[in-house]
Amino acid sequence: MPKILILYYSRHGAVAEMARHVARGVESVEACEALLRTVPPVSTVCEATHPEIPAEGDIYATADDLNLCDGLVLGSPTRFGSVAAPIKYFFDQSAVQWLSGALKDKPAAVFTSTGSMHGGQESTLLSMMLPLLHHGMVITGIPFAGTDLTETTSGGTPYGASHVAGNESNQPITSDEIAFAQLAGERVAQLACALSA
Repeated sequence: MPKILILYYSRHGAVAEMARHVARGVESVEACEALLRTVPPVSTVCEATHPEIPAEGDIYATADDLNLCDGLVLGSPTRFGSVAAPIKYFFDQSAVQWLSGALKDKPAAVFTSTGSMHGGQESTLLSMMLPLLHHGMVITGIPFAGTDLTETTSGGTPYGASHVAGNESNQPITSDEIAFAQLAGERVAQLACALSA
């Protein structure tokens, strides 16, 4: 059974909610399993630590999650048009997987949430692809054909699923954004099945 790792960081909950929609897309593909994992925040205080298991939500990702997955969908809020530090920090520690080729030729997709329509969705998605490309992953996006990309007035890009959370991070995820998130998960799961065959 192909296992698709949905690895994300969420500060206000929107990226976590999107991750659950991605998981639904993964599990819509027969015999595929979604593994939801998060990463702890990065502290500016060197002495700060976080428990091994978070008090709530999904468990923290480990290197084994990268080693054992058959595909990856990576999610992060936008931080000044780029990936959030906790996701970057997690991948900065993945040299062992890079050297061994643990992620080589596995499918991947990315998703994000921003505060505004022009808050850097596409640049964030592109910045999240960089470590995945270095790992030799096969990147998939959201195709224009058969989707509402040309008509959406909320999130969604050909580079990956996205959500516009608003200035207060309280805008609900729209039906288009849900569809794009689910499609991202479905496409990675389908590719994982095809590549494993």
